[in-house]
Amino acid sequence: MCNHRHSYDPARCIIPPYISNKLAGSPDKKIAARAIKNAVETVKLRAKREFSGGLSDAQRALLQPTKPKSKTAKLNMQVYDMLHGTNPSAAKLVWDNGTLKGKSDKQVTNVIAAGTATWDFYYKLFGRNSVDNKGLLLRHFVHYSSKYNNAMWDGSEMVYGDGDGVIFGDFTADPDIIGHELTHGVTQYESNLAYHNQSGALNESLSDVFGIMVKQRMLNQDVKTANWLIGENVVRGSKYALRSMKAPGTAYVNHPQLGTDPQPASFDKYVKLPDTSSGDYGGVHINSGITNFAFYKAAFDMGGFAWEKAGRVWYAAMTDKTLQQEASFKDFRDLTIKQAGKIFGKNSLEQKAVTAAWKSAKV
Repeated sequence: MCNHRHSYDPARCIIPPYISNKLAGSPDKKIAARAIKNAVETVKLRAKREFSGGLSDAQRALLQPTKPKSKTAKLNMQVYDMLHGTNPSAAKLVWDNGTLKGKSDKQVTNVIAAGTATWDFYYKLFGRNSVDNKGLLLRHFVHYSSKYNNAMWDGSEMVYGDGDGVIFGDFTADPDIIGHELTHGVTQYESNLAYHNQSGALNESLSDVFGIMVKQRMLNQDVKTANWLIGENVVRGSKYALRSMKAPGTAYVNHPQLGTDPQPASFDKYVKLPDTSSGDYGGVHINSGITNFAFYKAAFDMGGFAWEKAGRVWYAAMTDKTLQQEASFKDFRDLTIKQAGKIFGKNSLEQKAVTAAWKSAKV
């Protein structure tokens, strides 16, 4: 793992600042107050992320509970109930590697299913043993705070809110969100893509790419039957989702509180924002739609299951040792084209599909 860090290392949240800011400015005082309260909790988690981000792998390992080491790769996962608190040390262990230790509910069940599926996805398809490829213990904390509207990888563990029940529902309801957040851990231990501007948008996009494949594999969906929506069960209302990989900018349209999805699908519509927290660090969640669309197009044109061909190409590029922390969209485009040639052959149909997909996204 590369230990050089960007000057800030924010928590990887599924709800982007452009949504949080929209809600904080709502004329409905209850919605605005809840958004501001959520922002305060997110700042606390971000502080932990920043601290964790500055540690070496060895130092970070010291913060992990001691678990017996195994010579064979196997799932190493725990689920905790935060009991609507915000102090992880006060959380109750409810599930430990297959053994129920406390009261289970749908949030616990959701996390066990999707967390297991994510580990299985990376191990069965790519031989990867947990996010660090060394069997890292994956800890999931459900029922964080009260009506908390977010889910995130905080640098060492997963945290999920229950949602406010008005705009957002349960943040464990979509396996793509759980796969998305755990993939931030994979990126952290591989290229550690700097979380701003184009490299940050790539960081977010990779989490969407692998999160959507985790969901599609769980549901046995091929590229043509899948709807390619991220967070379709988190945003309340059958017409809404957080993001659409198939048609960025259409995940929600004229939502009474959120407005319309601002994601572009092509590089000529790249959104330039300040490299600050309020600017989404240069629009990392907004501009991820461009590279999301490139993956969708490549996978759709190859056909079958997304993880069989396009997923192999994207994983090879994501773990390529030449991928730089400040990689641009064009850098990643070139890596995927190169890897498609290595895996499927130069001028193969798969390499041509990847090249055409990036052209469709105008990268």
